[in-house]
Amino acid sequence: MSDSLLDVHIRHTLHTAHGILPMEVDFSLAKGHMMALTGPSGAGKTTLLRLIAGLIHPENGRITFNAERWLDSASRVHLPAQKRHIGFVFQDYALFPHMTVHKNLLFALAQNQSAEIVDDLLEATGLSQLADRRPAQLSGGQQQRVALARALVRKPELLLMDEPFAALDPEMRLQLQDLLLKLHRQHNFSIILVTHDIGEIFRLADQVAIMETGKITQFGTPSQVYVADAEPQGLSVYGEVLTCERQGEMLAVNAWIDGKIRRFMIPANLESDMQPGVTFTLNYTANNAEIRIIDH
Repeated sequence: MSDSLLDVHIRHTLHTAHGILPMEVDFSLAKGHMMALTGPSGAGKTTLLRLIAGLIHPENGRITFNAERWLDSASRVHLPAQKRHIGFVFQDYALFPHMTVHKNLLFALAQNQSAEIVDDLLEATGLSQLADRRPAQLSGGQQQRVALARALVRKPELLLMDEPFAALDPEMRLQLQDLLLKLHRQHNFSIILVTHDIGEIFRLADQVAIMETGKITQFGTPSQVYVADAEPQGLSVYGEVLTCERQGEMLAVNAWIDGKIRRFMIPANLESDMQPGVTFTLNYTANNAEIRIIDH
């Protein structure tokens, strides 16, 4: 028996800034897995999330969740969004501005659902002391914690997240990534996360799908999709340092080069220059590496 939780087969028309594009998407997601969905702007990532959520009605297709039909255009089945077992976290938080934190979560309760889950989530997300504040009285990171807690009120089996941490500073982004990992371990829900952040993909996801012009062009683990087998070769290769690790007299560098993570060794005396976030050009051969730092 398949361990697939979600099966998506969709045909739709995308209206983009570059014109009309045919959208054709087929993929499966197993229970408890976290899939990153990435690719250029206008590729259809947000539209895909909204199609899965039932917020947009596709022209043609089929979506099943735990063997339940959410969508089957051939049989005219289209389960309303409120009846799908999902939580949705938007980049702009989408909180009710006139409600307190506590009331924002209470509003998400299902009919006859116990309110005990609200207090549990406020505590789990570190919001108990802020329960009586309104969104305008909160920082961006606090608002996003409220949005995440609210999305989990109904204990969804699937969480859809549309660039939820993109507008946050790096420190707050890491804190919320840690919180998401903690909640994911505790509740074992599946996640589809739209992101452009390669570090976020490697930190959070066990699967990644690259979407371009309405189609998934690559699918696999982050390492399968992004890590190159060979060291970079050629003149004036442009890259960005991701990590550095000193190994004796050499420095092992993982860098983002030509759409792949590539690893190469350089003399350790370059360690002060080759720090994470630095961009550079590299001339690399088997016996020599010449590096020019562009920006710190």
